[in-house]
Amino acid sequence: MKILIIEDEPEMLDNMRQSLEREQYNIEAATDYKTAMRKVGVYEYDCILLDIGLPDGNGLELLKQLKDSGKGDGVIIVSARDSLDDRLTGLNLGADDYLSKPFHMAELHARVKAVLRRRHFDGSKLVELGNLTIDPESRTVKIDNAEIILNRKEYDILMYLITNKTRLVTKAALAEHVWGDHIDQSDSFDFIYSQIKNLRKKLESATINVEAVYGVGYKLEVV
Repeated sequence: MKILIIEDEPEMLDNMRQSLEREQYNIEAATDYKTAMRKVGVYEYDCILLDIGLPDGNGLELLKQLKDSGKGDGVIIVSARDSLDDRLTGLNLGADDYLSKPFHMAELHARVKAVLRRRHFDGSKLVELGNLTIDPESRTVKIDNAEIILNRKEYDILMYLITNKTRLVTKAALAEHVWGDHIDQSDSFDFIYSQIKNLRKKLESATINVEAVYGVGYKLEVV
């Protein structure tokens, strides 16, 4: 799962990044309004952690533009401003949650997981698709109740395809979502092909297929 942290305080940003990376989220960051607007305009995120007070703009205005554009990224406002007006304004603009600073990282993790469950899995703690069962909390994957072992990228690819199971996912979108900013340094998608190949082999007994659409990308199909 891919998370964007929009936070201008270096220590807070580092703490949030390190804590969430330990949970194996793919983390990107923006420290100002301009950078954040560029990122949310180009990329998709499973969850955005949004500070209101940015040095060159208002986080609430960014939230408004994000929602006006019709993007479905989950948003948790993370702010030192704990006024009722800010909280109501943020929620009315479409934020999924509001977390006041200071907070414990365990609470941040719980809020993020709750938003991801509501956004992608109808609030369920388990993802069930055919004979495939996934527990996002523990990152375990089972076929007919027998666990299969996926590496981190194989798991991330599978989850991205599942959360977009009604859509054709382009190779560029898949690579950017799973590998993040580092994808800009690559001139080919060969690294995706090898991960997809291994994933398909591990899912041979599952009632889902990762179908390739030649020259475009991939789509998850339930058999």
